[in-house]
Amino acid sequence: MATDDDSFLWDEDSILSRDLFSAPSVQLCYENLNRSCVRNPYSPGPRLILYAVFGFGAVLAVCGNLLVMMSILHFRQLHSPANFLVASLACADFLVGLTVMPFSTVRSVESCWYFGDSYCKLHSCFDVSFCYSSIFHLCFISVDRYIAVSDPLLYPTRFTASVSGKCIAFSWLLSIIYSFSLLYTGANEAGLEDLVSALTCVGGCQVAVNQSWVFINFLLFFIPTLVMITVYSKIFLIAKQQAEKIERMSDQTAKASESYKGC
Repeated sequence: MATDDDSFLWDEDSILSRDLFSAPSVQLCYENLNRSCVRNPYSPGPRLILYAVFGFGAVLAVCGNLLVMMSILHFRQLHSPANFLVASLACADFLVGLTVMPFSTVRSVESCWYFGDSYCKLHSCFDVSFCYSSIFHLCFISVDRYIAVSDPLLYPTRFTASVSGKCIAFSWLLSIIYSFSLLYTGANEAGLEDLVSALTCVGGCQVAVNQSWVFINFLLFFIPTLVMITVYSKIFLIAKQQAEKIERMSDQTAKASESYKGC
């Protein structure tokens, strides 16, 4: 004969069993593989919203930068050394939107990589090289603007099409050589072999970077950023000084005009 305590224990076990079986099961990227990565358990609503937002960003990057490139290449009046830099920058951002963002969207939403190990490494190289190329382009554009503002008379002779071409070549070659040599030689994972082996799973696409290369990456990002901040600060000061000079000249002209009328 069951006692009240036995009934209570049975009811408690029943509740725990229901809670256990009603809990959401772990979703895997590849259900039939033992070493599959875990998939993000998003419901259809949030997953659709994330895809829509990230997809819109990718489409905007592709279409917007394609429009910039076509405009500069089509209209002859836009063919200038500075605009060639802008067109090259738009090309780098266009390639980010075309070859990086769509695949990164799937990886971010699903936390899974469905495009193969070969393209995983190539995708990472594209990501690094195009992003660094954009940073270098922005740095050179800031220097171009500084020369144009600080020395406008000599600007056409100092920043020529040849100089612009060298800046473009430097931005592309350095970023591509750096990213491909770093990731395809495995130098970024030196000393992290045990960590990489422990974290490796089927359907994953993560890039491990040791401390030395983290520091180098930081410098490659920080130095151009520091140059841009310094240069644009100087441009702001020059523009402010010129505005003050124009205001003083306007006041002097107004006073001279009033004096002339008084005579």
